[in-house]
Amino acid sequence: MSVFTHTVVGTNDLEKSRSFYDKVLGALGLKRLFDGDTRSAWGADQPALLVTYPINGQPATSANGGTIGFAAPSRKAVDSFHAHALANGGICEGPPGLRDFVPNAYGAYIRDPDGNKFCAFCYAAE
Repeated sequence: MSVFTHTVVGTNDLEKSRSFYDKVLGALGLKRLFDGDTRSAWGADQPALLVTYPINGQPATSANGGTIGFAAPSRKAVDSFHAHALANGGICEGPPGLRDFVPNAYGAYIRDPDGNKFCAFCYAAE
């Protein structure tokens, strides 16, 4: 059973975020499920990630040391997630590759255009 229901990050440009996440999360098989005036949500069949303008009206900022991880169905999906992020205004925070903290951990790290840090990981053997 999953412990979390969803994750929310802030944005300063919702339209740019929609375009970015449509491509980046699409590479993991996720789709945009909801659009509102101030937020959008992506997931498979229920919201997993919401991107919103901050409710307090202040500029969105990213967490220092915080990372949000997505499960990827394959190593190829991790590569695609990373490539789509870089092609759409994201920044590389760690290229796709094996990580040594868990056997078969294959992942990539990016920052979105607002500076939020994400990763995608596949734990299946190649």
